[in-house]
Amino acid sequence: MTEQKHNKLNQLERTLPEGLLVDSGWMERNGYSTSLRSQYVSAGWLTQPVRGTYKRPLGDLTWQKVVVSLQTLLEQSLIVGGRTALELHGFSHFLSASGPSIVHLHGRDPPPNWLAKLPLKERFRFHRSQTLFKSDPVTKGLANFAWDVHANAGTVADGLKAGELRQLWGQSDWPLTLSTPERALLELLDELPAHESFHQVDMLVEGLRTLSPKRLQKLLGDCRSVKVKRLFFWFAERHQHTWLKQINPVDLGSGKRMLVKGGKLDPKYLITVPEDLGAPV
Repeated sequence: MTEQKHNKLNQLERTLPEGLLVDSGWMERNGYSTSLRSQYVSAGWLTQPVRGTYKRPLGDLTWQKVVVSLQTLLEQSLIVGGRTALELHGFSHFLSASGPSIVHLHGRDPPPNWLAKLPLKERFRFHRSQTLFKSDPVTKGLANFAWDVHANAGTVADGLKAGELRQLWGQSDWPLTLSTPERALLELLDELPAHESFHQVDMLVEGLRTLSPKRLQKLLGDCRSVKVKRLFFWFAERHQHTWLKQINPVDLGSGKRMLVKGGKLDPKYLITVPEDLGAPV
């Protein structure tokens, strides 16, 4: 019996990398009973960040490692999107220089309840992807990062098929799946005006000079939101991006969209925008 427990512990060290976490369901599926888990916790071989979750004691818990755990070990169909994805792609100088205070997760089904209880300074905000896009999130507009869970840093893994959530690059490199900049921009525009600032979005769009028109065309065709599509074209025209010339017209619906109380109405796209936004630089 002692040898069996020792073998189970060795197996856990191989299947649960330092820094990542799993839940009770994962432990049960891999043969770790409630009593055995309690023994491991008492002995210090496992810690519990919150009730119902487990990790090995080494390695600090970060939001990136939590998301990697959700996407890989726990096989949750969640992607990092919106503002958070844009920061990971290197646009943090247009957004928050200190890192995200809110991590935006997009998917068909919400994450587990324990996610909101983890001892992290960042909070997670879930968005149902089917509200904004017709297609499933694993089929359009995704990128993979090779995330080093020891160094807590990642690099874009070019050429890898987005959505392969369980592919490993090495002992410490795990895939972190997120929206491409094109998809993340539309997700960010969806947050206007309730959760995002026109002025911050304006500065961001100004710097997005290398977007893929082909990818944008597909995403715009898949987008359900008239508001988001009108904002996209309005901001793109405002900053005269060259890639806009390669995008064909899409259905922009009809009727006005009153986005800013007391704002000015753009006569072409029939959306209200802030009076004090100023001319593009």
